[in-house]
Amino acid sequence: MCQGINPSDSSNAAQSAPRGMRYHIALVGRRNAGKSSLLNMLANQSISIVSDIKGTTTDAVAKAYELQPLGPVTFYDTAGIDDEGELGAMRINATRKVLCRADMALLITDEQGLGHADMALLDDMLAMAIPILVVFNKADICSPKAEDIAFCQAKQLPFIAVSATTGLAANALKQLLVELAPAEYKQEPLLAGDLYQAGDIILCVVPIDTAAPKGRLILPQVQILREALDNHAMAMVVKESELATALDAFSVPPKLIISDAQVIKQVAAITPESIPLTTFSTIFARFKGDLPVLVQGAEQLDHLQDGDHILISEACSHNVQEEDIGRVKLPQWIQTYSGKRLSFSVTSGHDFPDNLEQFALVLHCGACMFNRTEMLRRIRECQRRQVPITNYGVAISKLQGVLPRILAPFHPKNG
Repeated sequence: MCQGINPSDSSNAAQSAPRGMRYHIALVGRRNAGKSSLLNMLANQSISIVSDIKGTTTDAVAKAYELQPLGPVTFYDTAGIDDEGELGAMRINATRKVLCRADMALLITDEQGLGHADMALLDDMLAMAIPILVVFNKADICSPKAEDIAFCQAKQLPFIAVSATTGLAANALKQLLVELAPAEYKQEPLLAGDLYQAGDIILCVVPIDTAAPKGRLILPQVQILREALDNHAMAMVVKESELATALDAFSVPPKLIISDAQVIKQVAAITPESIPLTTFSTIFARFKGDLPVLVQGAEQLDHLQDGDHILISEACSHNVQEEDIGRVKLPQWIQTYSGKRLSFSVTSGHDFPDNLEQFALVLHCGACMFNRTEMLRRIRECQRRQVPITNYGVAISKLQGVLPRILAPFHPKNG
């Protein structure tokens, strides 16, 4: 067994880590190349159905796993890229959607070697800048072809020969997955930890309205609080109605105030200019995306015209409430701010339209349920199509006239 690799996925970390915080690894390839068998080998469990019948895997199968020292990952077993017919085309499209959120792809091939379908998929993944590991499966019955090895070497593609049937090179494969992961995934993720130090007071302002989940905080708030605890800061939570009282009670002012964007105008009016102030969504704009690009996208709010179409893009599906931020409040605020006649469309989950050019602006949620790769791909695709994109928190701060202030904590002079 390779040192540092935990063969068991029973740890709490693998199952409880937020989906958006896991490293996503897609297993792709032709039908019957052994993708499902390989997933079972990696997880040491029978996760995917294995059969000699082509097309057994239809929808992507996700498996959470603890791959140390990398940490929590999610493996995705996908449908064959050579599937046939109308239904097969839908399965291939589903596989490509998985690739849009993949941090790494394992291209699985078998004794047939790299065929036309494999080569076409390789070209697509290289264009998407997805890190690729070519896995020559069924090495117990056939060694990789010399021309395929030469191809991988010429393209500088890492490769390995394994056998999902016998377990040949299973530990070496896991070790290679860890080694090939980008450096940022081997480090502790940073939310707001660079904006304060151990012993500092961090004050979080969390409104409780009809859209707030009953009996709990939302994921970004929980993650900020946990990071503060890990960094030995003193994290406190108040509603906006108690903020003034809380500030009066402090003998030493907070080092940082982090507010829900929906009440940022009220919070900014109460908070002295000497106290750094930002929003949860702005922190996530940096953590999950590209903050400068999203700030630039918010400037489009000043240039909207009558008839413009705006896309509201949500990372998760939820029951729409009366005070829903994306579907109710933001459209109302934008209409009022711009004074223009606008139309809005909404997408949820991993759905993202191909015809982005029809939109004058894309407004994205904080993407707490996405991994950073998927959010960055959406941002880059909008840039490629020359469609401005911003996120809820940055847009709200712009609409409320406090954007420069909530960006100030991220300026280099503030550390």
